[in-house]
Amino acid sequence: MAGGVMELIDMLYNLVSDAWGVPLGAEKCVIKRDQVLDLLDEIKAQMPIEISEAKRLVSARADYISGAKQEAESIKRAAEEQAKRMVEEQAIVRAARNKANEILSKAEERSKELRKMANEYTDDTLRRTEEAITEALNEIRQSRTNFRSAVANTKPISVPNVDEIDIPDIEE
Repeated sequence: MAGGVMELIDMLYNLVSDAWGVPLGAEKCVIKRDQVLDLLDEIKAQMPIEISEAKRLVSARADYISGAKQEAESIKRAAEEQAKRMVEEQAIVRAARNKANEILSKAEERSKELRKMANEYTDDTLRRTEEAITEALNEIRQSRTNFRSAVANTKPISVPNVDEIDIPDIEE
């Protein structure tokens, strides 16, 4: 006979709508019982095939939806994990920057401290050197003054003439 259930139902509908009406019964008609029963048997036979095909399509649709939901959930989890890693990485970077700034600040502070100490040491060393040089200069000036004084207070030494000196003979 015919193909699908819907086509069979259409044929049944046309059979009823084209049937002869009964006199004095507007809603009644005469149809061929065998044709209707054959169509109904064919519909019954086709129903399990159509229903199983519909069930298979519904099942395939449900599997597809389930797979899509799982894939969406997997993508969502991966995105959340990536976002979490990025936030953690940002927190690590932020902490590293803060630590680096802290280290730089301490290094600058220590550098200033060391420069101050170096300046104080250099100034103290130069002051002591200046004091030592001043003391040495004062000693030199005093020695020079003492020397001039000693020279001014000394009497000239008379040196005898070489001819006037008696030199003994030395025997060989």
